[in-house]
Amino acid sequence: MDTDTNKTPDIGAATESTNDADSFTKVKSKKSQKRKHEQDGADMDTEGPVASKRPQFPPISGDKLKGPDEMRKIPVPPHRYTPLKENWMKIFTPIVENLQLQVRFNLKTRNVEIKTCKETQDIGSLTKATDFVRAFILGFQVEDALALIRLDELFLESFDCTDVKPLKGDHLSRAIGRIAGKGGKTKFTIENVTKTRIVLADTKVHILGSFQNIKMARTAICNLILGSPPSKVYGNIRVVASRTAERF
Repeated sequence: MDTDTNKTPDIGAATESTNDADSFTKVKSKKSQKRKHEQDGADMDTEGPVASKRPQFPPISGDKLKGPDEMRKIPVPPHRYTPLKENWMKIFTPIVENLQLQVRFNLKTRNVEIKTCKETQDIGSLTKATDFVRAFILGFQVEDALALIRLDELFLESFDCTDVKPLKGDHLSRAIGRIAGKGGKTKFTIENVTKTRIVLADTKVHILGSFQNIKMARTAICNLILGSPPSKVYGNIRVVASRTAERF
């Protein structure tokens, strides 16, 4: 009797295992499916038509490439009328002779108008001339602003002192005084070390230079606005300038 009772559980376990095996279904591996898709795609590519040759179009004429004439207007504030009149020939000559553009000062609207013409060869010359005139109107010397025409990697950036820190009254005046320094000493030092040109017009600061140099000058001016002493700012500028010189 004991032997019969021991054999019965083994039979039950065997039947359960066979039922479990029947209940589970084999899943195909993703790799095999992927290979099958690739093979199918390869077969389809071979069966399809041969790829057509690249189309060839005739070159476009220069007149169609230029398009219609474009014009830019630069407003002139009243305090820059006299400097513009005195330096008009220095501004007029490079725009007309070098960039082949047309320029005039509209007495009614008080704008400097620059326009392309048939002789204009480069479309980007209009942007260069606009930046050149805008830099002069902001307060830069003509010789410094001419660098925007001659060099491609120069930019012009402007910001307000109150954008860095909301100052009012005497606090704002002291911040502007820290940027300028005694007799403009601090401003000239920042210009020489960072190889930029800076113009202080009331609370606005205009910086002319390359991207990296503008970043250094802007950081120095922001530190002066926030209250750092000029001696500390000089040291920081010289360290950054020496590092950038080592990279190049």
